[in-house]
Amino acid sequence: MTELTPSQIAGLKLAQQGDLHPQASKKWTHENATVTYAKNDRWKERPQKIKSVTDATLNHLEASGLLERRHLDEDASKDVYGITMAGKVWLLKHK
Repeated sequence: MTELTPSQIAGLKLAQQGDLHPQASKKWTHENATVTYAKNDRWKERPQKIKSVTDATLNHLEASGLLERRHLDEDASKDVYGITMAGKVWLLKHK
């Protein structure tokens, strides 16, 4: 098994929640991701940051076999990526 950095683990967990779509500035996140607000804040609602993955992290996870392209006939830079069964097993073993 491969050793992953904390940012790669976060990217793998993000992919587990749903497919990753390309966004601006070479980042990847869920389709139609928007800023959410913390409802449990005592004083005001603070915006929660949109979680995203960089190109380098995505490429490393794909090379490791933990992520895969969903539509192989399209351009790789605009394609959707999803978690593989190997990625799900890695997350189960390394919680």
